[in-house]
Amino acid sequence: MFSPISDRSVHAAPSRVPAALLLDLLRHQRYGVEYQPIIELASGQAIGHEALARFYTADGQPLAPKPIFDALHASPLSLYQVEYDMKRLQLAYAPAGPLFVNLDPDAYGVTVGEAEDPLLELLGSHPDLVVEIIENSDVSDAHLSQLLAQAFTARGVRLALDDIGAPNSMVSLDVMMTVDWFKFDRSWLARARDVKGRAALRHLIGFAHECSCRVILEGIEREEDLALARTLEVDCVQGFLYRRQFKSVSLAARPAWQAF
Repeated sequence: MFSPISDRSVHAAPSRVPAALLLDLLRHQRYGVEYQPIIELASGQAIGHEALARFYTADGQPLAPKPIFDALHASPLSLYQVEYDMKRLQLAYAPAGPLFVNLDPDAYGVTVGEAEDPLLELLGSHPDLVVEIIENSDVSDAHLSQLLAQAFTARGVRLALDDIGAPNSMVSLDVMMTVDWFKFDRSWLARARDVKGRAALRHLIGFAHECSCRVILEGIEREEDLALARTLEVDCVQGFLYRRQFKSVSLAARPAWQAF
């Protein structure tokens, strides 16, 4: 079933997600996916989509994804299981064209060094995929990001560095020099209105272009944001301004026994 679900419409969630809710989500796979278009500024057309995870309560109400993933980090194997099932869903219903998917290095870390990696096998088989590396806030995350980048690059999978400049995030220079796409966090929209902030962003965009990488600016909600993106000479934008083009799939009402 297709229906638009935006970050603005999900229900606020408490800082601690109850274990019973997590167990229900995993047992019944109350999952969904929202595909957001990535718009090329030069043509004004969608050149691909990003697949975003969505979660639902037993009665079909949407839940904010971040608290769910934050809670899953306490159980790495559960995080891996959700990431694997979510990626199967995202690939199964994907629109035509390039597909961008997020991958948390902590999930990838579950199988590092093992002979078999189902998640790597699943994503590595898709012909038009871009894996977005989510970098977090400590050195171990940066090391896992490097291992993730090496593994997917070896399989010829294109990479994007996600949420560059997000609060409490860090960036590995080694990973930055490996990826094909730079995705700048929405916080740059406010930061770029400051002289120093704009200078920093321009230099980072210039570095990306010198490395033959393409740049996406996230969080575009208003025409003023779009005008700023044009001034900064980014390649593509993404955000709520294009909400009419969002596409959603929900498995919330699917019987528990039915596989997707």
